[in-house]
Amino acid sequence: MTAGSGEADAADSDAVHTVAIVVYDGISPFHLAVPTLVFGRIGAGGPAGSPYRVVVCAERPGIIATPAGFDIVVAHGLEATAIADTLVIPSWERDLPLPEPIRDALHRAHARGARIVGLCLGAWAVAASGLADGREITTHWSAAVELARAYPAIRVRADTLWSDDGDLITSAGTAAALDCCLHLVRTDHGSRVAAELARRLVLAPHRSGSQAQYIPVAVPEAADQDPIEHAMVWARTHLDQPVDLNGWARTALMSRRTFTRRFRDRTGTSPQQWLLQQRVDHARLLLESTDDTMDRIAADSGLGTGVNLRHHFHRLLGTTPAAHRALFRRA
Repeated sequence: MTAGSGEADAADSDAVHTVAIVVYDGISPFHLAVPTLVFGRIGAGGPAGSPYRVVVCAERPGIIATPAGFDIVVAHGLEATAIADTLVIPSWERDLPLPEPIRDALHRAHARGARIVGLCLGAWAVAASGLADGREITTHWSAAVELARAYPAIRVRADTLWSDDGDLITSAGTAAALDCCLHLVRTDHGSRVAAELARRLVLAPHRSGSQAQYIPVAVPEAADQDPIEHAMVWARTHLDQPVDLNGWARTALMSRRTFTRRFRDRTGTSPQQWLLQQRVDHARLLLESTDDTMDRIAADSGLGTGVNLRHHFHRLLGTTPAAHRALFRRA
């Protein structure tokens, strides 16, 4: 199995966004597959081709062993990181020292403006590089305490799916890594592109980075009979209307108290917070796809007024609706 053998020559580096994925001897093929699948799949089969150029590289190119019973062949060395717009560490080992060449590659890429992404235990490599000192990162909940002890200068989060600090993005475990990569596609190309990619990959179109990592009852045994799922679908089709919690609970044939408890068990968040996230995400889609006024978008999303839209948009997404629309139009 050859990784990255043909991608490097697929497109002109000036025309597309280059994603360099750094692997190491013993890497899990599944972790490697997450960023290659998301960034490599977008635009596949389309007339314009992919907006990403994916290059898999290693400190020593050649045969890389995996724990899956097969090896992979990596064609590129760390020189591939010199042209990366995004540099991804898809995984790491807790007791594996960060080699100096990889550390230097991370620092050089970061210094020239590339965004650094650590997926799952890849956060350990990011922490070891020193780039996250004084900042906040996310990693798999099972490793968070150990990581925080090893790197006390970093605030480690175990209660979120991913953290986006602009130039430094980290995520929790494998499923969350998919969400994180999809978030980066959404950031680069908008909600419609990300939603279409999610549909092809059979992923949830959007899970907020603030969502809890560990959900005790993530998927019911019979999803088609799940009253909480039914209530979620109902709410998504009524975003432009006031949603009273008591009335919402009745769509699931539950009391308000039971509905709130079951909803949190199902999603890891409260009904009100989940609904607010859906409203803001719908507003983001309207900002990207229409020329409607802020007040019209706020009304159609159930946020009421342009003032409310700006407040919640900035609180959840860290930017203003106008800035997001302008950035998306420029992109």
